[in-house]
Amino acid sequence: MSEQPALRPITILMADDDEDDRLLTSEAMEEARLINDLRFVEDGVELLEYLRRQGAYSERGAAPRPGLILLDLNMPRMDGRTALKHIKADPALRRIPVVVLTTSKAEEDILRSYDLGAASFVTKPVTFEALVNLVRTLDRYWTGIVCLPPCDEE
Repeated sequence: MSEQPALRPITILMADDDEDDRLLTSEAMEEARLINDLRFVEDGVELLEYLRRQGAYSERGAAPRPGLILLDLNMPRMDGRTALKHIKADPALRRIPVVVLTTSKAEEDILRSYDLGAASFVTKPVTFEALVNLVRTLDRYWTGIVCLPPCDEE
């Protein structure tokens, strides 16, 4: 039997304006007994402020660099597509993997997300059990299988 690689805890930053989706994702991570640090922002403007450590996130330690971003497409102020475009255009941020996690199944959204640099496109599950399975799978893949770029902490 081969040895399983050791899981490395990371900070996961979820950008989603839906409070219920944020709560359910947090509960799913608890149910799956995951040890990652899950943080939330509510729209693309707040996402970029977090990543750039501006505004409410300017204090040291307020915004640990995420190893993974979960990004909803449809948010107020700045949608996920625009935020993704900014992230991938910024040399300091573009190596952070972004998984689009959205209710959309539209081919146009899938193609555009990948064109903008998304690492994956996942449609939000409709049941809590499926969400628990999804967060377990994401955790296993992003913390146990792939090699992520180092998180440069300032």
